[in-house]
Amino acid sequence: MIVPHYRTFFNTLFMNTNISLLTPIIADDIIKKVIIMKTLYVSDLDGTLLRSDQRSSDFTNKTVNELVDKGMMFSYATARSYNTSHKVTQGLTAKFPLIVYNGVMIRDNISGEILYKCFFDKQQATVLAKELIKSCVYPIIYSFVDGIERFSYIKSRISKPEADFVLTRKGDPRDRPVESFEELTEGEIFYFTCIDSIEKLEPLYERYKDIFRCFYQSDIYSGEQWLELIPKAASKANAVRQLAKLTGCERIVAFGDGVNDIDMFELADEAYAVQNADERLKAVADGIIASNNDDGVAKFLLEHYK
Repeated sequence: MIVPHYRTFFNTLFMNTNISLLTPIIADDIIKKVIIMKTLYVSDLDGTLLRSDQRSSDFTNKTVNELVDKGMMFSYATARSYNTSHKVTQGLTAKFPLIVYNGVMIRDNISGEILYKCFFDKQQATVLAKELIKSCVYPIIYSFVDGIERFSYIKSRISKPEADFVLTRKGDPRDRPVESFEELTEGEIFYFTCIDSIEKLEPLYERYKDIFRCFYQSDIYSGEQWLELIPKAASKANAVRQLAKLTGCERIVAFGDGVNDIDMFELADEAYAVQNADERLKAVADGIIASNNDDGVAKFLLEHYK
């Protein structure tokens, strides 16, 4: 039977076809197909779509590429940048939009075009940088300088964990060591990363957690303590909401492993935690799927997307 509020939608969709003339079985079949076509599948990256070796497996790459080619609307939402996301998902060659920097931007997977952005106000970012430095925490600041994406830091003042992090980005075209505060805060700023001791970072988290969107946690790979700050309006959930609007999707199915995926889970119509997920995320999930190392997301998609 056709649900009443679908009548106007389907009459518009099928132009001159009177939906009332369709048999219940045919109409219901159309409804199911359209709903499936308009579902957005969104996965977290590290710990969810990626295996523990920080790579997407051949099986995941093949599955996602083939399903996207068949019409599935897919994206992943990550704290990583566009650049580093591409490095760890080299086999994902299908065209789909990416949510990067914890929801600060949506970018095209192939061209890199920015489809949506949520950046800091310039004055707000400058004040934040001053306050962090006053607390003896020297941030790595992500921005667009002269239209080019960069991450800037005062090389002589950053912490040892931050220096170690910078070494992992050797050869990255965004790398921009600077000498002064004025250089540090140039451009359109959208992300702050601080890697330091708990003693330094925890008070800053408490100070800023209600002002900005803050991520305070140990890195799953290095174990170092991180504090990341982005605009309050930026989040994975908000970016997923924007992406659903951009793509015309009516349903959202989400996958994740960490507490920073909770807001995305709360937005989604269905949400699934991988077996290796944080117990706090599992508590709000609709179901538990196989772990990241067992290609849980790809197996779910293969089974459920028709």
